[in-house]
This record gives sequence, C-alpha cells and structure tokens, in this order.
Amino acid sequence: MQSTMMDFPLTLPHLLERAGRLFGPQEIVTRLPDRSLHRYTYADFYRRSRALAEALQKAGLQKGDRVATLSWNTYAHLEAYFGIPAVGGVLHTLNLRLHPSDIAYIVNHAEDRFLIVDDVLLKLYEAIKEHVKFEKVIVVPLTGQPVPEGLTDYEAFIAQASGDFQYPELDEREALGMCYTSGTTGKPKGVVYSHRSTVLHSLGSALPDALNLSAQDVLCPVVPMFHVMAWGLPFTGVMTGAKLVLPGPHLDPVSLLELYEGEAVTKTAGVPTIWLGVLQTLQKEPERFKLVKGMEMVVGGSAAPEALIRGFDRFGLKVLHAWGMTETSPLGTTSRLKPHLKRLSPDEQYAYRATQGIPTPLVEVRAVGEKGVVPWDGKSMGELEVRGPWVASSYYKLDSEQGKWSEDGWFRTGDVVTIDPEGYVKITDRTKDLIKSGGEWISSLDLENALMGHPAVKEAAVIAIPHPKWAERPLAAVVLKEGMSATPEELRAFLEPKVAKWWLPDAFVFVDEIPRTSTGKFLKAQLREQYKNWQWE
Repeated sequence: MQSTMMDFPLTLPHLLERAGRLFGPQEIVTRLPDRSLHRYTYADFYRRSRALAEALQKAGLQKGDRVATLSWNTYAHLEAYFGIPAVGGVLHTLNLRLHPSDIAYIVNHAEDRFLIVDDVLLKLYEAIKEHVKFEKVIVVPLTGQPVPEGLTDYEAFIAQASGDFQYPELDEREALGMCYTSGTTGKPKGVVYSHRSTVLHSLGSALPDALNLSAQDVLCPVVPMFHVMAWGLPFTGVMTGAKLVLPGPHLDPVSLLELYEGEAVTKTAGVPTIWLGVLQTLQKEPERFKLVKGMEMVVGGSAAPEALIRGFDRFGLKVLHAWGMTETSPLGTTSRLKPHLKRLSPDEQYAYRATQGIPTPLVEVRAVGEKGVVPWDGKSMGELEVRGPWVASSYYKLDSEQGKWSEDGWFRTGDVVTIDPEGYVKITDRTKDLIKSGGEWISSLDLENALMGHPAVKEAAVIAIPHPKWAERPLAAVVLKEGMSATPEELRAFLEPKVAKWWLPDAFVFVDEIPRTSTGKFLKAQLREQYKNWQWE
C-alpha cells in the first residue's frame, strides 16, 4: 500500500524562505575586526543571501561547483552558507587554522572554483594563491579598506543582482556543502553533506532533548563557521528564527563575555578550551559580567571535565555536553538528564552530565569490541560505531579509506566508549590514545578529567610511554594555573581515591602548554614524539 503524502524535497531554500517570511525583524549581530558591532535583520540577510546566489549564477556558477570560504563567524559568512547552496553550488568552508600547504591541498582536492575571503584574511590567501587556481576571488571588506586590484569586492558583487532570483530545481540528495577533517594523521579527508542530510540535521538539532533551539533564543556560535559548519548551528539557528550573535575574530574570554552580556545570549557553543578560559575569567572577576541565568553552553570537540561543569553551575550557567564528528554533520549525542535521573544525588547527576549523552533521534549507536557488539552495561568498552541520515557513508574521492566503515555500513568513529543501560555514551578514549598496561586498558581521558579537577591544574594530557615490564605506562603532562603549584606526589594522592591504583601515572611533567590541533584538541601525537625516549627510573 502506498502513502498519500507529498514528495516534498528537503532542500535549503525552504529554510531560507521560512526565515525571510517569518522572522524578518529578528536581529543578526556581528562583532567586526575593529570590535564594533554590525547589526541587521533576517530580512536583510534574506535579501542579501538571494543576491549572492544570483550574482554567483551570473558569474557562471553551475550546479555542483564548489565555492570556498576563508571567513570568521560573520554576517557575510552566514550569507554564503545560504546563498551558495540556494543556487546549487557547494559551500566549502576552509579551516583557516590549518597550515597553508594543507589548505592548498584541500582546495585542489575539492576542485574549488571560487573563493569568498574576509579582507582580514588576505595574507592567508596570499600564502596559498600560487598553489591553487580560483577563477574568481571575492573579498568581504569587513574593515572598509579598498579591495586589492584584481580581486572582486563582495559588496559590489552582490549589488549587481536584480532581485528577481529564481531558485533552480534542486534534488535533496545533491551536495550542499563539504568539510575536510582536521585529523592528526594522514591527509585531510573530505565529507560532503546533502540538502537532505542538512535539513534533517537541523530539525534533529533543534529538538528539546538535543540543543533545544527556538525563536525565543539568542544564539552565539563560538565554534568556528570554518569548522564542521559550526556544528550546523547557522542552519539550525536560521531555521528556528533565533537571534544570532556572531563573534567574528574576537574569541578571547573577555570579548565573549561582553558579547554575552550585551546581547543577552541564552545559548552558545564551543570547545572546552574556550570554556576553560571563560570560567577562569569569571572566577577572577565574579561580579563583572551580568549574564542570562541558565545560559546554556554546548561543549563538544573533546570531553569536558566534570570540574568544568561544576564550575559553571556555581555561576548559574549550564554546560551541555554533546558529541559529534565531521563525518556526523556533526551532532550525534547530547547529554541531557532524563526526568527520572534528576532524582539522583548531585554527584550521580554530574557523572551523567559528564558523559557524551544519548543519541539524537535518527542516529543509532553501538560499541564493538574484539568479540563483536558489546552490551549496554556501562562497563564493557568498544569502538563507537554510528549510522543515520546525516552520517557519512564514504569520503570524497578517497576509496582507500573504506575501512572506516563496517561491513554492514556503520561508521567507525575511532572513539572507545561504554554505553550504559540508559543509553548514555561515555567516551573513555580514542583508539590510538588508549594505554595498554600489563594487558589491561587504561583510559587516558578519565585520568585527564580527574586531574583537571585539582584546584591547581589548568590542563592535563596523559599519554602512553613504552615500559620494559608493563608494555606501556601513563605519563601526565600538566599545565598549572598561574601562580599555583603542585608536586607529582600531591597529584598522585589527589587521583588515588578516584581511579584504580594501577591506573595512576608513573610520571608527571610540568609544561607551559599542551600542543593542540587546529580545532583545539590535544595533539597527543606530538607529546608522544616529544617523550618517546623517556627513561623510567
């Protein structure tokens, strides 16, 4: 029997039209490079996004052509998010924190045709231009300075639009955008998102048990729009009609806190590195900033220590743990407490909130060990595998990486997890970061999170060091807070009640900083290289 439902295409123009028709007066605020605030409305955004689409069409853009962006979180980047896919182009956000050689490789691998670049990032363009072949480079004049000769002024480019743009017919399974992973091994790998996957991801993200977004919210995505589509928040925010507050290049704690206070932000999102700095600033000046009570701070990219969650609670701010990857668009899980879990003790509730949470609707998860799928008992560890309508089924032009998918089509994430009977996923490590000591596994992530609960510890990274007797033993690299001190003996004593005795690090090194990837994650491969010749006493 066939249904009687319409075959309605899930394409991005529906979200753009909804925003323009229903939320015209809603504000979009951007902090510009000179720290001033640019304000306009959804009605302006709608008109200018369509103008960009029409201008690209007149410039010869064909369906499927890639348009790269080198941009911060700004109103113009938001226009590119919608204007490029609206005309059938493929939005390709370039991670400006990567090395120029990696950016050039990504541009050439994706075969990007056009580039939209902020004028404050022209030096980065200059560093790659001899190694790439853009037909047209369009410069967003955020500073108001003249655009260099030979390049196209973004404002003049969209001003040529007549205003009678008509959307081309789009198939929901056509490409909408693409991102490249910023992994620490091998070349970056491309993931291509469809209109269908993006619309479904936006709907799933907005749900109350996920990110809980609506037109009542003031949303400030700190996670960069040049990385994993800012976790899809620009799409979800526009779909729901939320007021958008975009921080531009100013991501230091004081700039963010001023923006949160001035614009009455209710929801924000970023990696733990950002929130550690924000928390330290609040602790130094607890009375300075008047933030919206209950402001929700989505944390992803790497695990948030329980101490971070507790710290923000003291200021009436709520950390929401989430998990995802470039390959999952990225939202896979969120850690909200189920109603009956709110009856648990505070410590038990914090333990749940520090997990990665339960799967978003339409995403399925399982953990697979050496003997197959492991039970949801909260103890059995296995590699997290996921599937769903916004999970990648392959990489772009990279058949050699098909081993990242199981024989029955699940994506192998590389994260080692437990899943408890309630369905809460807890990452215990990356497969490459687990420490195998005497035939037993030690979770470096659990050790790091426990260490970061010490009042003197700012950050900690734990790595495996070869050991003549136990095969591997943990070494902890520790960054202390300014003006504070701690000894290895003190840190070991602090850990003793929290982890198994044989998990305790055999060595501690105190460092000024821990190396990071372009997205703020600990770069443990560099630490392992640095301490590869470590000699045990």
